[in-house]
Amino acid sequence: MSFNELKAQDPQFSQFYAAPLYINPAFTGASGYTRLGVNYRNQWPNLQSSFKTFSFYMDHYLYGANSGIGLIVTTDQEGSIGLKSTSIGGSYAYQLKINDNLVFRPGVQFSYFTRSSGYGLIFANQIDPITGQVDLNVTDPSVLDKDLRASFGDISVGGVLYSRTLFLGAAVQHLTEPNQSLIDGVSPLQQRLTIHGGIKLKIGEGPLRRDLTYTRAERSITPVFQYKTQGKFSQLDVGAFVHLEPINLGVQYRGVPFKQFEEFPNNEAIIFSVGVTTNNFNIGYSFDYTISELGIEAGGAHEFSLSYFLDFNKPVKVPRDRWRIPCPKN
Repeated sequence: MSFNELKAQDPQFSQFYAAPLYINPAFTGASGYTRLGVNYRNQWPNLQSSFKTFSFYMDHYLYGANSGIGLIVTTDQEGSIGLKSTSIGGSYAYQLKINDNLVFRPGVQFSYFTRSSGYGLIFANQIDPITGQVDLNVTDPSVLDKDLRASFGDISVGGVLYSRTLFLGAAVQHLTEPNQSLIDGVSPLQQRLTIHGGIKLKIGEGPLRRDLTYTRAERSITPVFQYKTQGKFSQLDVGAFVHLEPINLGVQYRGVPFKQFEEFPNNEAIIFSVGVTTNNFNIGYSFDYTISELGIEAGGAHEFSLSYFLDFNKPVKVPRDRWRIPCPKN
């Protein structure tokens, strides 16, 4: 007996605005700088079937072309079966100023995926139907002498509409639903739709900055949401980030409480985050406190993010807060 279909969802980041090229290619070049960043997530570390995801990205804004270009590399190890996925993507976004108060950025990303499983797979004919014992000497004929590996191309598109205080975006990943099956058969990588947005609200002013700009430190709160759906799977992240320059604090809820998934309530986690922002970098840490049936005994999820900004265009650079998407700092 063989299994020709693989069901899986894409990895996720709780600090989704700290993974800009992963959530939406329209964020490419949105910082107005040359930006380098990393994201790391370790989900359910107390379980053998933990999930570990690492992503590196870099992007650059081309002022003369009103465009952003970027590169993203993501690796993911899923559970105890050793299913590994690596993707390399190139992205492009164009910045269109609609009027004095509104900007639209469409973006596209082309990626190449490789997926493999080197160990841990157990097939039906390896299990004794009476005793339940597993005989690893028996090999499913459909995978005999086969390298369990798949490679395929992928396309994602997205857009972000924003003012100086409001932002709303949407993206569709895996537009062509490529075949990701590791063995014979067809297992399409289902499209993932992401809708996200928020609003930045000032809550006062801090002391004067020490950078000779004669401006005051930012004090703001940014309510945000992210809704994502892929196949039968859907989730909503909703929360808020407080920026007390240079400190960032955030709390989010993940789940759709009125919806069930396979007879279980769709409540996953409460997410707490803390970070630091300077003129050159952002650094953040978050912890997912699991509230699902799995429980906190699984270890929740630990996540780290870091982004660093380089400025190669100082003679022509506009102020940093001009037409930057008002997303959370971490």
